[in-house]
Amino acid sequence: MNILLSSFYFFYFSVVGVYIIFIPKVLTTFGYSAEQIGIIFAAGPLVRFILPMLFIKGLKLERKAFNISLLIMILSAIAFYTFIENFYQLLFSNIFLGIGLGVTLPYIEVIALEKLGRENYGKIRLFGSLGFVLVALVLVNVLSSPVVALEFLLLLTLATAVFGFFIVHELYKTNKQRKEELQNDINLFKDWKLWLGLTLMQLSFGAFYNFFTIYTTDNGVSLQMTIYLWSFGVGAEIIMFRYQARLLGSKLLLILQITTLLTAFRWFLVFAYPQNIFVLYFSQSLHAFSFALFHSAAIAYLHQLYKHKALAQQFFAGITYGLGGFLGALLSGVIYEQYPEYLFLSSTVIAFMSFVFIVLWKRRV
Repeated sequence: MNILLSSFYFFYFSVVGVYIIFIPKVLTTFGYSAEQIGIIFAAGPLVRFILPMLFIKGLKLERKAFNISLLIMILSAIAFYTFIENFYQLLFSNIFLGIGLGVTLPYIEVIALEKLGRENYGKIRLFGSLGFVLVALVLVNVLSSPVVALEFLLLLTLATAVFGFFIVHELYKTNKQRKEELQNDINLFKDWKLWLGLTLMQLSFGAFYNFFTIYTTDNGVSLQMTIYLWSFGVGAEIIMFRYQARLLGSKLLLILQITTLLTAFRWFLVFAYPQNIFVLYFSQSLHAFSFALFHSAAIAYLHQLYKHKALAQQFFAGITYGLGGFLGALLSGVIYEQYPEYLFLSSTVIAFMSFVFIVLWKRRV
């Protein structure tokens, strides 16, 4: 199972690497404006936000839904490749890609946490980071045309689906699934400060995920150096995933507070020194905290906080990465179109607000 999980994370985050680092630049070569790119990249997260509501209303988060999501993921990647030059067709392709990705990862995260425990989770999850950085380093050297990035997206999506299928097949073969019906104990209104804090954190990443490559190259940093910056950040992330076990033993809420504050500092550095390579590398080193440690602490905290663990992870993916990603993509597209120099200043303010709300959250467990 460890090999299957490692392979799934490797290919899933290779897809994310192509999608985040290269596709925005590919879309600019096809003549898309910053606002159009923002809308396209906002569509997938918006769907991920809607998905948990469907599971609350009766859709079962089980094997059949997972396998359907794998098929949707493959077909949408094919459509993405086919309809790259048509805005509306590409928009719908991205929506369905969001559905596939939005169901797949939370399902696997629950399996990983149950099988590995939060102390060993990072040692397997780091293979996702390796996939992300390796595809970046390889693709930057073979990107002779925009079509190459689309081909990588398609092939890596197919590999992700294959390993996802075998993980669940192996799980159902070795374990008899419990038919126990868990009641939904997630109350977004009661716990609104926590969920708002988590969502704002992801919203602050909108500028980074959707426009960091464009932002740095527009400020005179070469594309190759930008890829090295991405890779350096992921390297820091890998180290954190490998050695974070002791940190995750306790005080998960304190970790969330520290990492959100560090993230606000990180975005301020990118805003204040967009052409300073040394500062940009230092800001990328903070990715170890603002992504790796924050992500692990967040999913572990929610796993500990709620009884319906699968739905908690679906909500985390849907509300934070979904709604937060949707608003972050839209907001960053509008800001970069109108006030490009203030893009990461807005991220700084949003991340600091995330820190404030998580500090205000009163722990229930």
